[in-house]
Amino acid sequence: MNYVTAEDLTKSYGLKVLFKNISFNVNEGDKIAIVAKNGSGKSTLLKILMGKEIADSGTVVINKDIQVVLFDQEIEFDSALTVEEFMMTLDSAPIVAVKNYHHALHTEKPDDMEKALAEMELHKAWDLENEMKQILSQLKITDLEAKMGTLSGGQIKRVALAKLLTETRAEHRHILLIMDEPTNHLDVEMVEWLENYLSKAKITLLLVTHDRYFLDAVCDLIWEMEDQNLYVHNGSYATYLENKMIREDNLNATIDKANNLYRKELEWMRRQPKARTTKSKSRIDDFYETEKVAKTDTRKEKLELDFEMKRLGNKILELHDISKSYGDNVLLKDFSYQFQRGEKVGIVGKNGAGKSTLLNIIQGLEPYDSGSIETGETIKFGYFSQKGLKYKEEERVIDFIREISENFPLANGRTISASQFLRLFLFDDQTQYSPISKLSGGEKRRLHLMYVLYQNPNFLIFDEPTNDLDLPTLTVLENFLQQFQGSLIIVSHDRYFIDRVVDHVLAFEGEGKIRNFVGNFTEYREMKSQENRKALEQPVALAKTAEIAQAVPKSTSAQRKLSYKEQRELETIDKELPLLEEKRAEIMQQLTTETDYAIISKLSDELESLSAKLGELELRWLELQEI
Repeated sequence: MNYVTAEDLTKSYGLKVLFKNISFNVNEGDKIAIVAKNGSGKSTLLKILMGKEIADSGTVVINKDIQVVLFDQEIEFDSALTVEEFMMTLDSAPIVAVKNYHHALHTEKPDDMEKALAEMELHKAWDLENEMKQILSQLKITDLEAKMGTLSGGQIKRVALAKLLTETRAEHRHILLIMDEPTNHLDVEMVEWLENYLSKAKITLLLVTHDRYFLDAVCDLIWEMEDQNLYVHNGSYATYLENKMIREDNLNATIDKANNLYRKELEWMRRQPKARTTKSKSRIDDFYETEKVAKTDTRKEKLELDFEMKRLGNKILELHDISKSYGDNVLLKDFSYQFQRGEKVGIVGKNGAGKSTLLNIIQGLEPYDSGSIETGETIKFGYFSQKGLKYKEEERVIDFIREISENFPLANGRTISASQFLRLFLFDDQTQYSPISKLSGGEKRRLHLMYVLYQNPNFLIFDEPTNDLDLPTLTVLENFLQQFQGSLIIVSHDRYFIDRVVDHVLAFEGEGKIRNFVGNFTEYREMKSQENRKALEQPVALAKTAEIAQAVPKSTSAQRKLSYKEQRELETIDKELPLLEEKRAEIMQQLTTETDYAIISKLSDELESLSAKLGELELRWLELQEI
């Protein structure tokens, strides 16, 4: 079933063309990720599909039988509503049926109840309320009476996400779900739950995300918006990168051929007299087309980090027995760590575990309860926070950066200009001379990042730098940080980003405990999975050992032959034990990868029952062997 058909869409803002004559289709079951540089028109395209913007030209036809639902980065809510009241503000027919049913329960009017029951049946709404509470529980929202105005930004995001997922379950119509950066402000556990949910759900999805692991797990189509065009890629993020490289190589080959022809044709043009024949006029027209191709600029600024930063001394940063609590909430307990020159440390953990608090303590922005900190004299911190950029409304991008310095120092006494440094981070000449107030949200985040880096720090501290950054910028940033010679601390929930950049993980595991792990985030998660698996196996193994020890007789002086019935029983057990062991191994494997709490609970119960049965059979096998 076709959901959306767009033909020859064009959209501009003033002189800036976002996209030109692009066409595409969205069909039922498609799960599409949009990849583009900030400012390329991703959000504008989504608004056109939502009916909130109008294209300059072209047509968009949305199937009348589908509903378009948006999960936006900006969440609107009444701060006075409780979580449950906010959830029930959905205007879908099943939700209305549930509300009418609750109203009828309170009024106790037979007519109201009869009508409400008929509505519940009509819209199949009986299980909806339980499903809503289950989704909230899985997203760790348990207090339904809490006021929306008292929730943190991350909690509000999760409640809004629960509302959206409830809506997609409640509606029995065809739904096109549009999600703009759904993983921002979610911790890893919640991201993995959402990833698992969306990958298994039978939905049609249009997604903007910077999380490449999330993209690969959920989507099977990638739309690339670049140079005013839209390119469609079937497959993974790696496939998209490969296709993009091939396209650029082909374009460069075409430009090389055009350059050779252009030089020859330019000589001919210069030799020709003013009076032209019809044939020569045709050749002149071809010349100008060739010139256009030949002068196409495909050069990509390559990021080379051979810059001159202030040298780090022998002492970098040392934390000794640092403790920090808020009432009964222990965030840090006797934490010690000595940072090394050039070390790249990733800090991970659930929201509210104390990650940002540690960053503030390190920089002297927040007091600690006990312990001591020693900071090297040569340290120059560069801090990228979540608070955003402070700027004058009409100040131009280039002037904002030049306020720090006209030039950025490289090694061997060389420098690059502020404009060249901006181009390294994908700010073209037109954008550099635009007011900061005209930038998109993602472009402002990128400028904030530039502002931090351009001050030439030797110790970088990044608190969720990937939120609202586009994938091209993230690739540039990753390359930058991989070559960075100073020390680096990153707090991030972006698993791909952490894996690519860090070589060391500090994991907040709750109750003030911080695990010091050498390796990247994926390796840390694998280690935790093994620990969880062993924790599940240990009680079973101990119980089995105790049972076997009790079952083995101390003396076997008098033995007899097995009866026919016992012999058959032994043979049956011999066949059954390997099958049960295999089934048990399958469940253990599922437990290491499953993120749905309901399924985990069910699997754990099944594992416990299976282990008990195995223990009984092994005990009986020993008894028969002794006979």
